[in-house]
Amino acid sequence: MGKLFEKTCKAATRDKDGGKLFDGRGLFLELHKNGGKYWRYKYRSPATKKEKLLSLGVYPEIGLGEARELHSIAHKQVSQGIDPMDYKRELEQQRAQEARNTFRVMALEWYEHKLPEWSDTNAKTIKSRLERDIFPIIGNTPIKDITHPMLLDMVNDIRKRGANELAKRVIQMCKHILQYAVITGHIERNVAADLSGIIKAKPKGHYAAIDTKELPEFIKVFRSNQARLHRQTYLAVEFMMLTFVRTGEMIAAEWKEFDFEEKMWIVPAPRMKMKKEHMVPLSKQAIAVLKELKELHSHPTYVFPSRTNRDNHMSNNTILMALRRMGYGGQMTGHGFRSLALSTIKERLGYRHEVPDVQLAHAKRGDVNRAYGRADFLKDRIKMMQEWADYLDKVEKG
Repeated sequence: MGKLFEKTCKAATRDKDGGKLFDGRGLFLELHKNGGKYWRYKYRSPATKKEKLLSLGVYPEIGLGEARELHSIAHKQVSQGIDPMDYKRELEQQRAQEARNTFRVMALEWYEHKLPEWSDTNAKTIKSRLERDIFPIIGNTPIKDITHPMLLDMVNDIRKRGANELAKRVIQMCKHILQYAVITGHIERNVAADLSGIIKAKPKGHYAAIDTKELPEFIKVFRSNQARLHRQTYLAVEFMMLTFVRTGEMIAAEWKEFDFEEKMWIVPAPRMKMKKEHMVPLSKQAIAVLKELKELHSHPTYVFPSRTNRDNHMSNNTILMALRRMGYGGQMTGHGFRSLALSTIKERLGYRHEVPDVQLAHAKRGDVNRAYGRADFLKDRIKMMQEWADYLDKVEKG
């Protein structure tokens, strides 16, 4: 037990008690003229035998009991031949280094390491996922402090957006980054590896889609734009409704794919599900949307550029989030426009199944390895796409 008491420390002043109050074995409370009180430990360096002073904190933030605990640790270090001041400095440097080794720093180092192995498209996709879905959540967290709950909270937020597959890919990406951190000696354990398989695939089934009879109300809600959709997002929903292509086919569309004179959009094979080039006849309404988009953002490459990364295109979740803001969460999806168009065109416009089916770029029934030719029923499809756009206008006018 030392010589000091808590009440003694509290009442002590430099004028009354002088400059120091000693507790024993080198621990004392240093009193300053301005009223400040500081815990110090006076000891001799095990290496040089020179007298040194170790700061243990400010009173009363560090009370007498805690000061004695800190002093006891430092005193034991001296008895073991360790200089507590050198130990404290090394510990602070280590902590500073760890603070600099954030998940963002490690992820970007991993990204640069893997970049030569990836195609440009893959590299852009990975960078976009890092910047959009990961860095805002755990980017500034030291790599060694990443925990299971942190990763789970992050991917569960992604799943709430309806992006179940993206959540799985984000977990996989974190697994690769943390494994790189293990290999480079920054951490000892890859906590993301424990989460493999925890995000289950959704059961396959039909995408949510409204019925033909619900179309008038949908268009009314859409045109009112009470959801205050950004103009590009609004036009993207309209263009998808007019063309009923797949989301992935639309969001990565490039201006070079469009022939305004021929009123035709040629979707390249790599973006098509069946890996065959696809022709999308453009109605006058679809062309009007494209012209407004061109004036809106003047992007040299993408028809639907990302609003946060000019080098990339719109996120595949944009349409889904827009529909949710409109109040159609769980009732309508981007893919739902395809079902809606197919059923309505057959029911209300009187087309036989094959014509809209070709426009949807489906495989022929009973032969999943073949797809319709890109020009099959083309004259009928050109006529159908204009009639579909006109039908939507008529529905809007009641």
